[in-house]
Amino acid sequence: MKQKLLLLEDDITLSETIVEYLQDKDFEVIQAFDGEEALSCAYETKFDLLLLDVNVPLLSGFEVLKQIRQNQDKTPAIFITSLNSMNSLEEGFNSGCDDYIRKPFALKELLLRVKTILKREYLNKEEIIKIDEQLSFNLSSYELKNRNEKINLNNKELKLLKLFLLNQNELLSHEKIYDYVWDYEEEASDTSLRTYIKNLRKIVGKDRIVSLKKLGYRFNS
Repeated sequence: MKQKLLLLEDDITLSETIVEYLQDKDFEVIQAFDGEEALSCAYETKFDLLLLDVNVPLLSGFEVLKQIRQNQDKTPAIFITSLNSMNSLEEGFNSGCDDYIRKPFALKELLLRVKTILKREYLNKEEIIKIDEQLSFNLSSYELKNRNEKINLNNKELKLLKLFLLNQNELLSHEKIYDYVWDYEEEASDTSLRTYIKNLRKIVGKDRIVSLKKLGYRFNS
């Protein structure tokens, strides 16, 4: 599955250049051109990494990340900026960023920084999540096992289960689920989602996945 990045950059030419380069390196990139748009994207979609220009319209990149962090979202972030003062650098890290890259920069340098942070995040994550005494799920290989026996589910059911396990006890809106489980060019289906939920409940227990009418679903740990 492609790793998903959010790019906040108001320079359209630079944004398109970065997107094209990163897509060629097998990343999925969602673009935002002002701070408020970036904040909305971050609330609606789960990203693997945030790339945030600082001087953008409506909300600065610093303010965007501060609000994201206040929402208990720990998605790693890299600031992209032409600012070079120590005060700016300090403000960036105080906002909760993981790295900083100054304009102008080589695209390869950006790629190296992105890969370094994503690798670190991957190593820090628990790869296998135990659902109960028998069931376990491998976040990397998407393998669901009952003790040592593999349970076969379709790709979207496995993606849905991963989303639930990474966000246990949290309300997931229908929109957030659709965005994570269905690919960009696909049309999400509420009927299919209910079928996937039904199939997962048969495995993990019907009380584990709670439906909150018109709001979404919650996976109870």
